[in-house]
Amino acid sequence: MATMAAQGPGYASPLIAMKEGPREKIVWLPCIRTGSGKPDYLATVDVDPQSQTYCKVVHRLYLPYLDDEIHHTGWNTCSSCYDDPTKVRNRLVMPALGSSRVYIIDISSERNPKLFKIIEPEILTSNGVSHPHTTHCLPNGQVMLSTLGDAQGKAKGSFITFDSYTFEHTGPWTSMDSEFGYDYWYQPTHDVLISSEWGCPTAFGKGFDPKDITARKYGTHINVYSWSERRLLQRIDLGLEGVMPLEIRFLHNPLATEGFVGCALYANIFRFFRKPDGTYEAHKVISVPPKKVEGWALPEMPGIITDIIISLDDRFLYFSNWAHGDIRQYDITDPEHPKLTGQIFLGGSIVKGGRVKVIHDVELKEQPDPVYIKGKRIEGSPQMLQLSLDGKRLYVTDSLFSPWDKQFYPEIVQKGSVMLQIDVDTVSGGLALNPNFLVDFGKEPEGPALAHEIRYPGGDCTSDIWLPPGSKECAHKKGTRSKSSL
Repeated sequence: MATMAAQGPGYASPLIAMKEGPREKIVWLPCIRTGSGKPDYLATVDVDPQSQTYCKVVHRLYLPYLDDEIHHTGWNTCSSCYDDPTKVRNRLVMPALGSSRVYIIDISSERNPKLFKIIEPEILTSNGVSHPHTTHCLPNGQVMLSTLGDAQGKAKGSFITFDSYTFEHTGPWTSMDSEFGYDYWYQPTHDVLISSEWGCPTAFGKGFDPKDITARKYGTHINVYSWSERRLLQRIDLGLEGVMPLEIRFLHNPLATEGFVGCALYANIFRFFRKPDGTYEAHKVISVPPKKVEGWALPEMPGIITDIIISLDDRFLYFSNWAHGDIRQYDITDPEHPKLTGQIFLGGSIVKGGRVKVIHDVELKEQPDPVYIKGKRIEGSPQMLQLSLDGKRLYVTDSLFSPWDKQFYPEIVQKGSVMLQIDVDTVSGGLALNPNFLVDFGKEPEGPALAHEIRYPGGDCTSDIWLPPGSKECAHKKGTRSKSSL
């Protein structure tokens, strides 16, 4: 935790987190076994190089139900509550994208997480929502989840809130829903929340079908809400270049009025920004060209950007091309003109000797070689990313969503996914695979598992939102409880 005394959870600012935050020693990540007849579980992994259990799963919290499809996780409180010393970060919120349950995990004992509470799907559907995705703690003592479906599972982008202590639902955040839902980020300083769109649960839940694009079952908009009024103000259409805008990130600086969103299908990054009149606009700043191929679902293979992450100093942006198989690092100190500073291939669909033959590529002269680490071939492709607080270690897993994993990378379903570590050059830029780090989820005691999003006990680059010191949003004290009452 931060060195300043008598404060709330997290860190006073992103730069303090970067400079004073400890090196991560364990991480938590959900392991998916949907369709296997076995439950998903939360894995605790030792990432301390000085530990005797380095790169080992040291604890598994098995869930009581089948086919949950745990996806992205979040906190009961985080750095947005830093100015409130009555708050403590002691619960991990795990929404199940498949079942619409929400699991609340007690993380008081970091190496021995325990199940605290289950929010059954009926709680969500009674509020007209389903298929929860992104969790963020709010500065007012609530937790908010984005949702992708209505009570029947048809497409609807919305949000539901819960008390961060009892996890009793406190109702919908807004009555103005968007067509689709997925990720979101809020910035109270500028009275804004911006959300992104994946697609209709009945479409993506069965696997990817290109026909669903023309049938408009996937989103192309980012949605701008008034934070104070909880009202939808704008829907910014990114067009066909913006199909499936997934992870959306403001810059970490709480005074920033801009950020980035990764548009999956055609591998484009859009920068969004506030204009002088207070409205928002977006334009494409990075584009990964497709490759002409044989032996794949389409004659042209797009990159399929599935995750993006920004370093805490707002200097570097990273993203994963889940189809092509590479991770890229961009210098974004000039956000309008990002510069490529690092790239590394870790598997993917175009490796030599695979099912796909590349017949035209404007970027590569030859297909990349397969990657082996500790004698194991990387069968999948980089997907979820998490960056260390100091920006020097980039962790990566390779599972996207089990129906899509089965379709695009059946080998990782059969053999289990992996977690890898990329060493980052934070001076000049650059990425290198750490040859000593491998967590092999194909060797799990109850069979192969698909590892997804990574969290650190003290917070990280994708779950913490900062507010300026002294913000009224941070100073919410009514109805709070002391740490001793928890």
